[in-house]
Amino acid sequence: MANWTYLRISVKGDERNDPWTNEESLNATIDGFRQALVNSGMMVAACLPGMSIAVDPGRPEADIDNAINLFNTSKKRPPPKMILVILPRDDSAIYNRVKYACDIKEGILNVCVIASKFAKGDSRYYENVALKFNLKLGGRNQSLDSAKLGIIANGKTMVVGIDVTHPAPGASTTAPSVAGMVASVDQFLGQWPGELRIQAGRQEMVADLTGLFKSRLSLWNAKHGGYPENVLVYRDGVSEGQYNMVVDEELPALRKACEQLYPLSSTKNRLPRMTLIIVGKRHNTRFYATRKEDADRSSNPSNGTVVDRGVTESKNWDFFLQAHAAIQGTARPAHYYIVYDEIFRGQSVSAPFTNAADVLEDLTHNICYMFGRANKAVSICPPAYYADLACERARCYLHGLMDQTSSAASVVSGQTSGPGQAVDPGLVKLHDNVRNSMFYI
Repeated sequence: MANWTYLRISVKGDERNDPWTNEESLNATIDGFRQALVNSGMMVAACLPGMSIAVDPGRPEADIDNAINLFNTSKKRPPPKMILVILPRDDSAIYNRVKYACDIKEGILNVCVIASKFAKGDSRYYENVALKFNLKLGGRNQSLDSAKLGIIANGKTMVVGIDVTHPAPGASTTAPSVAGMVASVDQFLGQWPGELRIQAGRQEMVADLTGLFKSRLSLWNAKHGGYPENVLVYRDGVSEGQYNMVVDEELPALRKACEQLYPLSSTKNRLPRMTLIIVGKRHNTRFYATRKEDADRSSNPSNGTVVDRGVTESKNWDFFLQAHAAIQGTARPAHYYIVYDEIFRGQSVSAPFTNAADVLEDLTHNICYMFGRANKAVSICPPAYYADLACERARCYLHGLMDQTSSAASVVSGQTSGPGQAVDPGLVKLHDNVRNSMFYI
C-alpha cells in the first residue's frame, strides 16, 4: 500500500487527555502500527506526514471537512489512498462526520481508531485494524478450499446480500429508510463492494432494487467480461408476513435488471438462475445439546449445528444454523427460509450429501467463515452481515435525520429538512473513488 497518512483529531479544551505529548511520540506509535500491518502480510510504505486538528465539541463538521479537503487539494503531494483517522474518543458526531466527508464528499478510504486504544500498541488491536485496512484496499483476509465453496468455486455464481434500515423511533418526520446491497465479485468471496439507496421511510421492500442490482451486475461484468450464471441472494430484515412480497415484488425487480443487461441468448436460457433466502435473526428459538459431549465449553451446541426438521416448516424449506461459538450465554441460531430456488434443486448431489438441502446448508455454514473482520465463524452469513453494516454506515451519513427526535432540528451536511421536504438522495451517494470498495467495513 502506497500513499497513506493520518488525521489526528482532538477536542478543544480537552487536550490534556491526549495520549501523545508531541508529534514524535505519535509517529513512533504509527511506525509500530505500520510494522503490525507488515506482519499481517501487507506491503506497506512509510506513513506520510499527517495532520493534527482540534475541533469544536459542539460543531465539529467544518473543521473535519476542511482538514480532509486539504488532503485532496494539496499541491505538494497527490491525495492519499487511505487515511488513518485517530479519534479523541468514542464520539458519534465526530465519527459520523469523518465518514460523510471521506466517503461522500472527498472520496478517500479511511479507517478510524480511538486514540486511547491505539496508543497502547496492543498487537490484537492492531491486527483487527489491519483486517479493515486490507479489506478497504481490495485485499482478501481469508480463503476457503474450493471444495468447501461448492457451486461458488466455479466462478459463475454471484452471492448477494440485501438489507433495509429504518429511522429510529421519534426521528424526524422526513427521515427516510435506506436500502443497501452488497455482492461478491469473484469465487473467493473476499471482496463485497456495496451500494446504497434512499427510499420512503418505514418501507421494507427495496424501491430501486433494479438499479441496485444492475450496479452489482455491471461490476461483475467489468471484472469477468460476462455476467454470472447463478445469483444466490440472502435477504435480511424481512418479517414472516412479508415473505410473499419478496417473491412477488423483489424477484421481478431482480429479473428486470437481468433483462436489461444480459444478452438475449442468456435470458432465453433462463439465466441467471436465482435462489432467494430470507435471513432471520429476531426470533426466540434456541437449541441445547442433549449430551455433554455434543456441547461446547459454554454449554451450547457445537458451531455448525443445523436443525432442519421438527421445529421447521413442514411444507416449506427452511433451517436453523448456529454457525458460531458463543463466547458467553445462550447462542442464537440464524433462521434461513428459502422462498425461491432455481439453483440447488436443479443440480446433481454427490457424497457426502444426499439432497439439495444438505448442499445449501453446508455452503451457508462455510460462508460464515468468510467474514473479513473476524478470524472465526460469525452468527449470520457474511452477505447479510455486510448488507446490514452498509445500511448502518448510511445512518452515519444521515444521522441528523435518522437518530434525532422529531422536535430537534434535523441537520445533515448543513441542510435542514422540514415536514414534507424530500431528502436529498445525494446524501448517501458514494464518491466514485470509494464506490467499488468495502467502504462500510
